[in-house]
Amino acid sequence: MKLAIITGGTKGIGKALVYKFASQGFAIATCARGRQDLEALQTEIKAQYNVPVYFQAIDLAEKEQVKAFGAYIQNLHLPAQVLINNAGIYSTGALLTEDAQNFETMWRVNVESIYHLTREIAPLMVARRQGHIFNICSIASNTAFINNGSYCTTKFALYGMTKVLRQELKSEGVKVTAVLPGATYTDSWSGSDINPERLIAPEDVAEAIYATYLLSPQAVVEEITIRPQLGDL
Repeated sequence: MKLAIITGGTKGIGKALVYKFASQGFAIATCARGRQDLEALQTEIKAQYNVPVYFQAIDLAEKEQVKAFGAYIQNLHLPAQVLINNAGIYSTGALLTEDAQNFETMWRVNVESIYHLTREIAPLMVARRQGHIFNICSIASNTAFINNGSYCTTKFALYGMTKVLRQELKSEGVKVTAVLPGATYTDSWSGSDINPERLIAPEDVAEAIYATYLLSPQAVVEEITIRPQLGDL
């Protein structure tokens, strides 16, 4: 059974991805901070699709926990076919006036965790000369938004990392794709007065990723940009 590794699998885009890949017969490995949410997800997926969901409750801001999650996946001894670095955090702030902790925390989660987990998983793909890495970047990966300084900085960095990985892994049989979604209806919009129909559905992002995964070995989509039909908010 092939394994799809999806960080942040209990909410939003991550949860939509878990459901999509599980529906196609993949075993799932995921992580999030809330153990109860992970246990509920495991129960739901097992009941609906009868595929295993392996998980760890971790804080992606902590490097040693990220590396332990990577070791946990290695010990599953399943073919790691897909790695989707989905989990990230967002908060507003201007670079010159925000609490510096805002930047430091986002950097650890949005950049460092992906760096460390990819270094744990990519060698498994290289050994098999097969696999696909998707990094969930953002429209903020190539567009600067006022009062989003740290978020934009981390997403620009992740976009650059993704481009480098593409060059490093293309001769190893491993595909790399940057995914740049615009405003997507996730928990971060809960309680707002925004009509969900104004936003991208998480399932649309999951469908685009899965369709990209299905391409033949000789083709890769290097970048997926998805925006709300009416444009950015």
